[in-house]
Amino acid sequence: MTAERLLTATGQPVQGPLLITPQVFADERGFFFESWNERCFRNDLMNDGVSAAEVECLQFRQDNHSRSSRGVLRGLHFQLLPEPQGKLVRCSVGSIFDVAVDLRSASPTYGQWVGTTLSADNHQQFWVPMGFAHGFLTLSDVAEVQYKASGFWNRDCERSLRWNDSTLAIQWPLQLAEVIEPLLTEKDAQAPMLSMLESMGEVFE
Repeated sequence: MTAERLLTATGQPVQGPLLITPQVFADERGFFFESWNERCFRNDLMNDGVSAAEVECLQFRQDNHSRSSRGVLRGLHFQLLPEPQGKLVRCSVGSIFDVAVDLRSASPTYGQWVGTTLSADNHQQFWVPMGFAHGFLTLSDVAEVQYKASGFWNRDCERSLRWNDSTLAIQWPLQLAEVIEPLLTEKDAQAPMLSMLESMGEVFE
């Protein structure tokens, strides 16, 4: 496996999120790869500057699986303390554009985003650590997304950030999804802007 940082739209690397590319063994019969290896993942985090103590405390609490049709946008979601979540995301059917927004107020990239295409073809995974909002846009007719979460789902901690907040300026590839507007839940369509989350103290320190 290899892991790399992603760049913001302005070319700035963001510490935390990682794009993980597995080694795939393929031949005329099909393919095989390790979709999860704890030792490799922990090494990737430490190579990115995460302390050994923090890595040791990280455990995945639940696995989630979603199925979405073309043009569906889920997010941007995150959980606050005491049950924040890091997510290790992959797409096993179809393709998605996956996004993480830095909500760590002390971070030099606060309020900036990184994004990448995850697909059944590239087998890549996206690590979205605690302190980031996460969302994705479905690019294919159908996409199935699985992710490991480091915290349990907690309704009281769950928050959303508006997908089209102009201060974020996320470049969602709507043309690749072949839609003019994404398909959203009412909750996501009415999610607060970043400025409102700031005023309520609902960002990370």
